[in-house]
Amino acid sequence: METQTEETPRKKNVPLLKRKRFIFAGAIVLIAIAFLAYIGVSKFATYDITVSDFVAKADSYTGKQVRVVGQVVPGSVNQDTKNFTLSFTIAEGNESLPVVYQGVVPDTFKEGTDIVAEGKSDQQGVFHASQLITKCPAKYEPSG
Repeated sequence: METQTEETPRKKNVPLLKRKRFIFAGAIVLIAIAFLAYIGVSKFATYDITVSDFVAKADSYTGKQVRVVGQVVPGSVNQDTKNFTLSFTIAEGNESLPVVYQGVVPDTFKEGTDIVAEGKSDQQGVFHASQLITKCPAKYEPSG
């Protein structure tokens, strides 16, 4: 009879040990998922920044992927159709930013249009856009 009482506590400890291992493994998995989610969001998160804010903090944005919002300055657009390169200046308030874009230009892109340029700036202060998004006017104005 003594052998039964000695084995009984051991049998009770086995499920408790398995439960602790399961909880520990689950916690590790949750921490790993949270870490990967944080890395994924921080790596691909881009925020819209006005030209004024960008110029004021240009050094902190150099080489980082950002989205700059501004208006295309009339008379600043130069397009090289041979190399699919577009250079122009965007402005907001009293600040301006030179932009270079290589790729297909959106149909709605024109001087005076509000745009979002996504890309990175270089050490010389030129913004190299990898994507251009033209903003639609807030108010519909019929032609004619």
